Amino acid sequence: MALTVSQRLVLIIAAASVLTVSKADWLDRRHKKGSREIVVAGKERWHFGYNYTVWALKIPFYVNDVLVFKYDAQNATVHPHNVYLLPDFVSFRKCDFKKAQMVANPTQGGSDGFKFKLKDWLRPYYSACGERNGLHCKDGKMKFLETPLLHH
Repeated sequence: MALTVSQRLVLIIAAASVLTVSKADWLDRRHKKGSREIVVAGKERWHFGYNYTVWALKIPFYVNDVLVFKYDAQNATVHPHNVYLLPDFVSFRKCDFKKAQMVANPTQGGSDGFKFKLKDWLRPYYSACGERNGLHCKDGKMKFLETPLLHH
């Protein structure tokens, strides 16, 4: 019996989910229930030109983890940065900020950084910098998505 297109899609999504959970467990066996603070891109911090999507693919995110966005304040040599939550994948892909919500302005990334808690299980969070009418998102690669998993 042949599978319909929708049945194939469900199988692909189920397989991807299992692989994601397996990969997350393999990458982070010592993670305990509770929250972790994850500095976005580690020592690279939040800046123009770093590929945050590649970085995010290497990190397992869990419910209650706290993302810390650290970025320099605007000055003569540094453009400002901010953090937006985009509403859906299409907005994320196109860097369309029309319905996005600013969660951190250019002054909130200094010293300890801006902290954002991942509260919802399997809800994709689409984070991006909206400066220069989305140029930082589009050309500067300042965007990534994270989908928190339940603790294992």
